[in-house]
Amino acid sequence: MPLQRLSPDASIGGLRLIALLVTVLVLGGCASTANQSANDPIEGVNRGVYAFNDGVDTYALEPASEGWTRITTPGVREGVDNFFTNLEAPGYILNDLLQGKAGDAGRESLRFVINTTIGLLGLFDPAHAWLGIEGRAEDFGQTLGVWGVDMGPYLVLPLFGPSDARDVTQYPVAHYTNVLTYVTLDTLTFGALTALEIVNTRARVAGAARFRDDAAVDPYIFTRSAYRQYRRSQVVDGEVSLEDDAYSDFFEEMGSLPGE
Repeated sequence: MPLQRLSPDASIGGLRLIALLVTVLVLGGCASTANQSANDPIEGVNRGVYAFNDGVDTYALEPASEGWTRITTPGVREGVDNFFTNLEAPGYILNDLLQGKAGDAGRESLRFVINTTIGLLGLFDPAHAWLGIEGRAEDFGQTLGVWGVDMGPYLVLPLFGPSDARDVTQYPVAHYTNVLTYVTLDTLTFGALTALEIVNTRARVAGAARFRDDAAVDPYIFTRSAYRQYRRSQVVDGEVSLEDDAYSDFFEEMGSLPGE
């Protein structure tokens, strides 16, 4: 999926965020023609960005992720996911507090402490395995949704994929709440971490990409609808039933992704 920063000496605070957005990059597209109900006023531009993102995925990320899958085990890939997800935990805690979820913030704080120490910097998840404390990703876009802010126009971001006017606000907040933002790394280490996170996450969302390609006549329309429904579900903590939804399999795949 996407590369949040193209310069090797740039800050790396949002690496995990970037990689998670591989999820939406491989889903990454644009809307139907002049579909007003989709609130996609710049559909033509969005489709162009989608085509670019799709090319990056097809010719770079997908082949790399397939190679990574061949040389690693599911356990290794899960451990890599755990590591980067753990680094994002302070952002989850902050957004829990901003949403008035003090109990969730406390649980996420406990997860962060346990997994950082006993879990060897988050490579393992003893908080869940031993104590049954499950994590839940919370970002600032969700927080604004809880506060009543509307999604606004649909957007497709270069290298990031599907978004909207509300959700783009999550990126700076995620950057400044990611532990890696405050760790000084040399260029080589930065590049290695970037590549590892992106390729590992792309490997884990391969099922979602196949589902999109098999199910959708127009992947852009499918992606736009699925992304918006998924974000609505996140804002209300999944209280919207997806049982009869045409995209329920897609949501299940998304729900199994790292950080979800």
